[in-house]
Amino acid sequence: MKASFVMTMFATDTGPSSILWPAQNDPLHQSREPSKRPGLWAQAVGQACAGLKLIAISLLMLLGSPLQAQTPEPDPAMSASANASTSAPPSAPERARVPNPKDPFESFNRAVSGFNDRVDEALLQPVARTYVKVTPELVQTGVKNFFGNLSDIWSTVNNALQLKPQETVESLARVGVNTILGVGGVIDWASKMGIDRHTEDFGQTLGHWGVGSGPYLVLPFMGPSTLRDTLSLTMDFNGSPTRRVKPVAARYELLGLNLVSKRAQYLGLGDELNDLALDRYSFLRDVYLQKRLSDVWDGNPPEDKEEGDTQGQPGALAPEVEVFPAQAALSLDTPAIDPSP
Repeated sequence: MKASFVMTMFATDTGPSSILWPAQNDPLHQSREPSKRPGLWAQAVGQACAGLKLIAISLLMLLGSPLQAQTPEPDPAMSASANASTSAPPSAPERARVPNPKDPFESFNRAVSGFNDRVDEALLQPVARTYVKVTPELVQTGVKNFFGNLSDIWSTVNNALQLKPQETVESLARVGVNTILGVGGVIDWASKMGIDRHTEDFGQTLGHWGVGSGPYLVLPFMGPSTLRDTLSLTMDFNGSPTRRVKPVAARYELLGLNLVSKRAQYLGLGDELNDLALDRYSFLRDVYLQKRLSDVWDGNPPEDKEEGDTQGQPGALAPEVEVFPAQAALSLDTPAIDPSP
């Protein structure tokens, strides 16, 4: 009689279990009722399986609890940093622009500003670089001084219109000294003698007497301005000494020379603005309005006065430089050269 082993599954009250017992080839043995031996085997194996399950669960709990205890709590700062990095703010062009009450024509002004930039890049910058490259520095200084002396003539008139006696006398003295001793203003002897320059134009004169700046404007080929300064250009044209220069061809030559000389002085300004300003248009607008506010109040504007979106902060006033070189020929510290006959 050969003995063999068979695996059989039984359904008991405590659940499924496995039992192993010898099966006889004897038909009589096969026909008999199962003895108590298989039942005991089933109970024993079932209890063993239950014990193994309890042991396995206990081991898992013991192994899992140290891992949970060693897991650090999330750092709120790190979580905030991660959330900030994953949800980075949109770039400057994507952010909604806050409307400036002093710039109601912003869409138009931005278009004109872009046009002026393209003209500057295509025409003025190459000519100015060539001018700097081929012209001796001494000659460049003489050209700058010459046009500065012309601006002092118109500044003398506007200082007188603003009833500033000291500034009027000093401006007139500068013109006399530089014209006579400085060979028509080519040499700036007045500055070496300590006579200060007081640059004024008719727009500043209007502002001195209480005329508001009006909305911000960007003029083709001339750059930043305001309504008040735009209306004052006619007086600046007529008050410029070059208005009397004849023939007209010579007037155009002076216009071109002044333009190139001014642009050459600020060749590096555009690159610096691109590196510093997120929105160059807004930056130039705010600097221009701050500078004009400073000019009208001679560098000391009241805190409650605003020229555009500048909040009238004396400590935040822009340095006395041109805002953008594209309007250099008609800049605020040099009288415009009117090419009309």
